[in-house]
Amino acid sequence: MTTAHAEYSLARFPEDPRDTLRAWDASDEYLLRQLDGTAALDGTTAPPVELSGTVVVLGDRWGALSTAVAASPAPHTTVQITDSYLTQQATLANLERNGLAADAVTLLSSQDAPPVRVDVLLVRVPKSLALLEDQLLRLAPAVHEGTVVIGTGMVTEIHTSTLKLFERILGPTRTSLAVKKARLILCTPDPALSPPPSAWPVGYTLPAEDATLGAAAGLTVTNHAGIFSAERLDIGTRFLLQHLPTRQGPEQVVDLGSGNGIVGTAAARGNPEAEVVFVDESHQALASSRATFQAAGLPNKARFLLGDGLTDLPPGSVDLVLNNPPFHSHQATTDAAARRMFADSRTALRPGGQLWVVGNRHLNYHVTLRRLFGNCVTIGSSPKFVVLRATKR
Repeated sequence: MTTAHAEYSLARFPEDPRDTLRAWDASDEYLLRQLDGTAALDGTTAPPVELSGTVVVLGDRWGALSTAVAASPAPHTTVQITDSYLTQQATLANLERNGLAADAVTLLSSQDAPPVRVDVLLVRVPKSLALLEDQLLRLAPAVHEGTVVIGTGMVTEIHTSTLKLFERILGPTRTSLAVKKARLILCTPDPALSPPPSAWPVGYTLPAEDATLGAAAGLTVTNHAGIFSAERLDIGTRFLLQHLPTRQGPEQVVDLGSGNGIVGTAAARGNPEAEVVFVDESHQALASSRATFQAAGLPNKARFLLGDGLTDLPPGSVDLVLNNPPFHSHQATTDAAARRMFADSRTALRPGGQLWVVGNRHLNYHVTLRRLFGNCVTIGSSPKFVVLRATKR
């Protein structure tokens, strides 16, 4: 990535030589040009933004913004706030790649307390409007009249609702001209505003009388902001719950990509002797999984692991993996995450251990599973979804 003052070597995390996607896009470049005074806004060139005090980078995708801001010689503190473990690891790798110390950026999660004062707030607009609202509400008390607030995103990511959110929580807001299909959001903090605390997390209870939900019937689900399908049970997860295996006895079960934790909690409820490990790369998801499991009041042992896949579990230690893999990485459609999850599952499973996967039919996960495991059985099928089982031999 090239800016007016420097070139940066950047990569996504984990690095995959087959992955042709960049670690930055036009919206990152646009924001950085705005900072150094080379962005054309409304036909004019804006003056450079002074990076001083505490500079918060919210929603960075792969650390491109945080790395470039940290490299600025101006005296300031760079703080990154993200929901993503992968973003944090990418940031650390990109700092090292560009000769910067690991502590050049203070890494905070979306669950951590934000800084008490923010002098520059740079926002990469996330896919989830709920997550943006939650994080802006958490940051609002730290924003003052002199805070510089700049958001960025591709045109398809910035909607009227996005602008209204900035305006309602922080102050008057306008957008820039579109450049390379990217826009900037320019917000002037209004100290007279007094936004309410965030309403997240939210929860709902699954119908106790719905027998098709199996062990999940009657459970209360907790969702922090940004969790997929936070207001209702998504149909893919429902389909997996309808086909969960009935198992008894001591075993280790993994809810891989646990989200709100309903699948792992249902598995625990169905087998009181099982130890369940909830794994997700999202801080919001892991907090949701913990709350969902704790609300169920189950006797099972449970662990909650933040990370990318199952690399923290000993090989050959797992009896059952339950997985509803994502097939989007921000705006890109890709099966890279699913392939890593399947490969990690094969390593973590003991001989005879099973991986159960739910996915859209058109994704053809059975092809990948047969290549990795040498077998794949269709457990359930609907016009849209399939539940597949692969066994480690």
